[in-house]
Amino acid sequence: MAGIVELKNVSFSAQEGRIIHGVSIEFKASKTTAIIGPSGGGKSTVLKLAAGLLVPDQGEVLYKGKNIRQMNRNENLGFRREGAFVFQDSALWANQDLFQILELPLKIHFPAMTKKERIDRIRFVVKQVGYRKELNIRPSWLSMGEQKLIAFARAMLCDPSVLFLDEWTESLDETAADRLISIVRRRQREGASIFFVSHDMRLIMDLADFVVVIVDGEVSIRAPKDKIISDLLLTDFLNIGIAS
Repeated sequence: MAGIVELKNVSFSAQEGRIIHGVSIEFKASKTTAIIGPSGGGKSTVLKLAAGLLVPDQGEVLYKGKNIRQMNRNENLGFRREGAFVFQDSALWANQDLFQILELPLKIHFPAMTKKERIDRIRFVVKQVGYRKELNIRPSWLSMGEQKLIAFARAMLCDPSVLFLDEWTESLDETAADRLISIVRRRQREGASIFFVSHDMRLIMDLADFVVVIVDGEVSIRAPKDKIISDLLLTDFLNIGIAS
């Protein structure tokens, strides 16, 4: 089983100091990996490094065997088109309306697409995620849950084969969360490679093929989900607050 994304001896620091220490992980293609760990332990940082959104202080991040930092423009555009990231805080631009936010990825990655095709694609995807309001409003008009729906829709617009999801059901009611979960399950059946951060044990147990545990910026455990359950490590996770 081939790896699609690989972190090799990766470390990362920010103003508060070293966050990730010598992390090496190979994420398998067409599999779903849950990244879990205590709050503040570096889970989201690992996900952003894997997606090429952060540059490591040391080590390499590879996509299909190619160092992301050494990609040429066309290779990087291909990586960005094939991959999509849903941020924990949604990360919607405050100075643009929702349609502009959703239209931009299509303009970048599908420049030959007509305006009507972009409109049709946007309408189709926002309907899929369950967003029902107008698109000519800015994110500040939306609840946190509605912002998360738009962020998820933005991620799905270019039909990505690799998904990076950071607490992607947070702030959603059960109905909205179940709708997004059903979309992710469909992408699993279609062979997408999915990496997600969550504290929701239901998601971890239902969706993950592999589980990576990040504690204090280091990989504590990487194993198939079934092995973790059979080894009774799940109770330990709950006891130390890794999952809920």
